[in-house]
Amino acid sequence: MGDFGDFEEIKEEGQVQEQEQQTSSRVKSPQKGEFMGVIVQRLGGNRMEVRCSDGKTRNCRIPGRFKRSFWLRPNDVIIVKPWDGDDEKADIIFHYPKNAAAQLRKSGALDNMTSDF
Repeated sequence: MGDFGDFEEIKEEGQVQEQEQQTSSRVKSPQKGEFMGVIVQRLGGNRMEVRCSDGKTRNCRIPGRFKRSFWLRPNDVIIVKPWDGDDEKADIIFHYPKNAAAQLRKSGALDNMTSDF
């Protein structure tokens, strides 16, 4: 048997489904005072119009510490934190990668935030 070398273990369907469920639970969720949102429109500079999970549309900005690390486009899924003094404005604090956003869409977490294009 050692003549053929090492092979990967063949997994049954039940084991594959368990692994998919484990990866979906690793998607970051918003903390207290934060909302999930979808970018509707880029407004120029570091500002964007975002439709949030609480039903409001906010004017959001990318803080200076994240300017170079976030490359955002319309329909990207993000987490925003509203400003203390003005609920109509917020800071973008997290950007979901495409595969995590697909998991959120599949689970139905983004159903109430569809954009009206």
